[in-house]
Amino acid sequence: MDLPSTLPEHDELPASATTALQQGHSTTLKHGDSFALADHAGELTGGAEGLYHGDTRHLSRFSLWLNGQRPLLLSAALLQNNAALSCDLTNAALPPAASAAPEQRPPADTVPEDMLHLRRSRFLWQGTWYERLAIRNFDDRPHRIRLELRFAADFADLFEARGARRARRGTLHAPSLGADAVQLAYTGLDGTLRRTRLRFDPAPALLDGHRAVWELTLPARGRCALFVEIACNPPAEPDCRPRLGFGQALRAGRRWLRQQASRRAHVSSSNDIFNEAMRRAAADLTMLLTETPHGPYPYAGIPWYSTAFGRDALITAWHMLWYDPAIARGVLGFLAENQATAHDPATDAEPGKILHETRQGEMALLGEVPFRRYYGSADATPLFVMLAGAYLDRSGDLATLRRLWPNIEAALRWIETEGDADGDGFQEYRRKRPDGLLNQGWKDSHDAIFHADGTIAEGPIALVELQAYAYAAWQAAARILRALGEPARAAEYEARAASLRLAFDAAFWDEALGTYVLALDGQKRPCRVRASNAGHALFAGIALPERAAQLAHTLLDPSFFTGWGIRTIASGEARYNPMSYHNGSVWPHDNALIAEGFARYGLREAASQVFGAIFDAATASDQRRLPELFCGFPRRRGQGPVLYPVACSPQAWAASTPFALLRACIGLGFDPARGRVEFDQPVLPRFLHGLSLHNLRLGEGHLDIAFQRVDGEVAMHVLGRSGGVQAVLQIG
Repeated sequence: MDLPSTLPEHDELPASATTALQQGHSTTLKHGDSFALADHAGELTGGAEGLYHGDTRHLSRFSLWLNGQRPLLLSAALLQNNAALSCDLTNAALPPAASAAPEQRPPADTVPEDMLHLRRSRFLWQGTWYERLAIRNFDDRPHRIRLELRFAADFADLFEARGARRARRGTLHAPSLGADAVQLAYTGLDGTLRRTRLRFDPAPALLDGHRAVWELTLPARGRCALFVEIACNPPAEPDCRPRLGFGQALRAGRRWLRQQASRRAHVSSSNDIFNEAMRRAAADLTMLLTETPHGPYPYAGIPWYSTAFGRDALITAWHMLWYDPAIARGVLGFLAENQATAHDPATDAEPGKILHETRQGEMALLGEVPFRRYYGSADATPLFVMLAGAYLDRSGDLATLRRLWPNIEAALRWIETEGDADGDGFQEYRRKRPDGLLNQGWKDSHDAIFHADGTIAEGPIALVELQAYAYAAWQAAARILRALGEPARAAEYEARAASLRLAFDAAFWDEALGTYVLALDGQKRPCRVRASNAGHALFAGIALPERAAQLAHTLLDPSFFTGWGIRTIASGEARYNPMSYHNGSVWPHDNALIAEGFARYGLREAASQVFGAIFDAATASDQRRLPELFCGFPRRRGQGPVLYPVACSPQAWAASTPFALLRACIGLGFDPARGRVEFDQPVLPRFLHGLSLHNLRLGEGHLDIAFQRVDGEVAMHVLGRSGGVQAVLQIG
């Protein structure tokens, strides 16, 4: 994930843009291209909070008032499936209600505290915020209440909300008022009209461009309900299409959730906390999915990365491949559609290169930021080919791979040419645009790639993991070609991969460090830094077998392993800082890839150790949710991991991490041609005594299977199956 990309690399986000995240009391909802970031009570009160759609803030203020006072929060809860936010509130002692019209002021009526209960239920569906506000009077006498919703829409670009400053903005229009609705609008400098329509049921007594007011008389023990719809860029009225009400939209959302769940595997275990963590991870992934014409696509994270990223989606889809291969198919199709076809230094685009990031907001459309379609990732292209091969291995879906083959070939040409501009056989990167990303691997902070003495490495940079991904890409392309009936070309690609493997080991292995170096700089000098990047050489399979045990030993040394996971760099390195973004923190997805690497080389106990640490971190986190990253301080008794202040949560490749770790430990693989699901030397981590997988699909069939630890060994039992799917246990 990139750092705040509109600012120079040495800058930090202004405090105003990060306050809501630092407080740790924000709540998030998402559906499609819309997300809401609110305070713990569900209010929008300032800072970065808002309802965003298409990278524009369509609602910047939204707050509830009773007789001129704010209600008191009792509790707030996001449903386990992330489908809705529910907030319970009550009243402080309220003064008499002031009527909207002073001449209609009722007799004095003071409401004692805790007599009114308010429940706000809210969800997003198809670009609209739906809210039900239910009010109940528990007093034995009636009360006159003046209920007010205050709102505003600044139509700030998402990058403005993050702290970017603009010399000029477009035009805010006067509100358009109706009896039960108000429309707020803004025409940007890009000429696009962006609109927010607020509709209220029942119609308020007073409605203007910044508030809706109801005069309510609640009988003793009485109740009432109000409904609000806040639509982003709604169809122009009159619209012949039926408008969904609160209940209809809620049912439609639930149907969609059931459809998502029906195609996936289901995980249960002997550990109730693990079950909670897996349900939370699955719910977060579902919330982050956005339907595209190509299938589901996981947006990277909320709030700042609720858009299509290449690298993040590719790794997320890889993690989830065994669980829901439809995600990989959607990601591959979307990225193929958006693959670069020409040279454009303004966006770091080159033919065959895979997308880094896309944005829909005004600043991106105007070119004020380079991210409308930005290609500043060196690793997304080989990862695209890797995922294509892995998807074929998982699904046997040759028709999709045949359709994608021209895009795969274009990606391979880029790897061979622009990806290796100096022709030395290694992948390097250097940005084309002065304000583009300086570093174009997953650690894209400006100071993430450095030498042992702390000096920043000058490019072009050849990262250790780039070589690993290129190796795996050639191997994946060879497997695809064999399936397509081209064995001669497949052998050519396999030979290319084997040659790269030997050259890589000679240039990157450092016996004194006990690991691969972080990178080669522009002068081909090694960056002799112990970094977690080296673990990706195990993940991708480029590491020679004789290096695996030593590399695992290095990565699990206390200088790396915190007890909560493996740090991005080892303590003692020149730029080590456990509170940094990439130079000492712990990233769950990074740990998942390393653990998959351990498992690839038969080191399943090491993978299990990483799984245990990451599971403990999830257990200690709010809602059992793994954040994007946390600080790399050593584990202390009785304390959880130290939070990183502006980490995205939820975040796609963090949410997908437990699924990858589980696959690594149980050695899960697929053989579609023979209808087999294979488990290679499975290991259950220390916190699991039993594990069940249901609806594990292969082709038209499925498998239900259970594992149990017995006398230190893992026993496997087939609970059910259909379509001729077989389960194969490989031991020893």
